Amino acid sequence: MNRRVLTTFFLLLILIFNETFANEKIFYQIDLKKEIGSTTWIYVKNGYNEAVEVNADAVIINMNTYGGTVVHADSIRTTILNSEIPTYVFIDNNAASAGALIAIACDSIYMKKGANIGAVTVVNQTGEAMPDKYQSYMRSTIRSTAEAKGKDTVMVKGKEVIRWRRDPLIAEGMVDQRIVVPGIVDSTMVITFTTEDAIKHHYCEGEANSVNDIIENKLGVEDYKIIRYKPSTLDEIMGWLTSPVVQGILITVMFLGIFYEVRTPGVGFPGLAAVIAATLYFAPLYIEGLAQYWEILIFFIGLIMIFIEIFFIPGFGILGLGGIIIMVAGLVLALVNNVNFSFEEVEIPDLRRSLYTVVSGITVAFALIIFIISRFGKGRMFKFIALTKEEKKEDGYIAVDHSLFKLVEKEGISQTILRPAGKIIIDNEYYDAVSLYGYIEPETKIKVVKFENAQLYVIKID
Repeated sequence: MNRRVLTTFFLLLILIFNETFANEKIFYQIDLKKEIGSTTWIYVKNGYNEAVEVNADAVIINMNTYGGTVVHADSIRTTILNSEIPTYVFIDNNAASAGALIAIACDSIYMKKGANIGAVTVVNQTGEAMPDKYQSYMRSTIRSTAEAKGKDTVMVKGKEVIRWRRDPLIAEGMVDQRIVVPGIVDSTMVITFTTEDAIKHHYCEGEANSVNDIIENKLGVEDYKIIRYKPSTLDEIMGWLTSPVVQGILITVMFLGIFYEVRTPGVGFPGLAAVIAATLYFAPLYIEGLAQYWEILIFFIGLIMIFIEIFFIPGFGILGLGGIIIMVAGLVLALVNNVNFSFEEVEIPDLRRSLYTVVSGITVAFALIIFIISRFGKGRMFKFIALTKEEKKEDGYIAVDHSLFKLVEKEGISQTILRPAGKIIIDNEYYDAVSLYGYIEPETKIKVVKFENAQLYVIKID
């Protein structure tokens, strides 16, 4: 009998314990206190994944930002709109530009006294407004975001009126100064709301002092706990490596390294730099699930095709051109969120941005190659590496034989293929030489056109 009573007592304790914790609400907090970009996008993506894992009742974004890149703001906006977990935002001072777009995507907006929201005009690095096609895209994006919040039925002078919860015209007015919103702004400035203005025009649910103030006094929850997303060092590194600027630099280093490794055969500094740049480019994208293994594979297939064309097939034809196209395709596709070989979910703006990043990096690389060759000539790019070493005669160093100048304008025969370097014969003497234009087959008449940097340069003659 006593045993039965004791068992019943423990069961009651368990029920009370479970009931107590079942009533506890879980709020998952993500801080966006820096420029919106690849790093903050990682915060949000990982944060929402963790919020699902802990079965959070809501996500609260603690925001204070002056804006950032459109592509990452749009990714964050899409994540919020598609999430089944309610999302609230606390604007702790600023929600400008990209921050305003993200805030409008949230289910409820709360602002600190003296805070601001708006000014979503797309600008370049110098702060100047971008052309209208960029503003048009942002107007459409922010309008659809406001429309996604739906409509409310309100009573106005005793009559039921259906009203947008977030007026789409106001959202457009935050982007384009030409948008006229009666009673708010004329056609000379973009819209930026203070806390009081935002509340008045239904772009803010109320004023709050903190995240806890929102939970306790606005949402009326007493029993709760806040789980806060804590960025790791890996998040910071991944965010830095996946920023468009850094990706463009890595692509530039890749192509510079490949070019100079081809010009100076043998695994050296240029080749090592290219390998490191390729690793830093693809590794974060693969870890984040953007780059598929086959996209990385086709990049290296394209690279192999180029090397085969250069070292085994004289000239530069279909194989080399195909290699370049395949390499570029691998770089571009690694930046878009496709699933295996399906591109149904890939949007044209995302593909365009990826192509722009890759082409920009390649363009800078070729511009640098042209500048270095025209300014310094062959073989001097990495000359600074040996400046600290004393070149002694007993160690095998000798002065340049300036007598080779006398060979300029002389004719001879190529002994080996010049691709572009090889051996030539002039007056029964053998010399090292470099073909100035294209490849030269063995037993071909040649002419020395210049002697520069201790190197003979020749051309093919008929």
